[in-house]
Amino acid sequence: MKKIVITGAANGIGKATTIACVEAGFYVIAADKDTDGLKDLQKNLPVHQLETHPADFSQAHVYRSFIGDLYEVHKHRSLHGLINNAGLYHGKSVYQYSDREMDEMWAVNLKSLIYLSKDFALREPHAPQPRSIINVTSVAGEVGSMDALYGATKAGVIGLTKANAWNFAPRVRVNAVSPALVRNTSIHDRIPEYRRQEYERQEVLKEPIEPEGVAGVIIFLLSDQSRHLTGKVIAVDNGAYPR
Repeated sequence: MKKIVITGAANGIGKATTIACVEAGFYVIAADKDTDGLKDLQKNLPVHQLETHPADFSQAHVYRSFIGDLYEVHKHRSLHGLINNAGLYHGKSVYQYSDREMDEMWAVNLKSLIYLSKDFALREPHAPQPRSIINVTSVAGEVGSMDALYGATKAGVIGLTKANAWNFAPRVRVNAVSPALVRNTSIHDRIPEYRRQEYERQEVLKEPIEPEGVAGVIIFLLSDQSRHLTGKVIAVDNGAYPR
């Protein structure tokens, strides 16, 4: 049973991806600072396919040691995939950010990905087949955001994805999903109403994007069907932003 690490696993896209991975036959190592959300996953998913780890990825000691601890403390011998999903969004002007909030967003949305990804890639140099990293970025990283700090970190995730695809090849494939307006997430309700309306106006496919729709693309990127893809950013946006 292939093992997948998912950060920000307790809610939204992370939760939907955890469920989809379990249904696809993976063993999921789910990490989140939301301990209640992790307990809910434990209640509803098979114990032999799930383990949970409370983890706050704004903390340097957490993201610096997390992957190493999975191998050395929790005795996992092989990890097939890493889904970097944990993220913050405040939905406010750059003028309103405190220094603490800036540092926290930088840590969760980008810096933690740097450490988790490199630590994952360094392990298992003789794995029999390529392993996979999937980063969850955002359309905000491609077309901008009224929340400039969020948009800047998500643009950084896109750059990191492309660079790491080169750095980690051929042992690790690195791709990203770039969602637009995803309903039923904690972020959705923080997006100002005028921005939600603008996202909806530009969608050419009208079925609302739900977390499960993004999870389906992540499952594809984990699978052998995407074995020729690395360094790619897959938009999940109902066609709103043709590139």
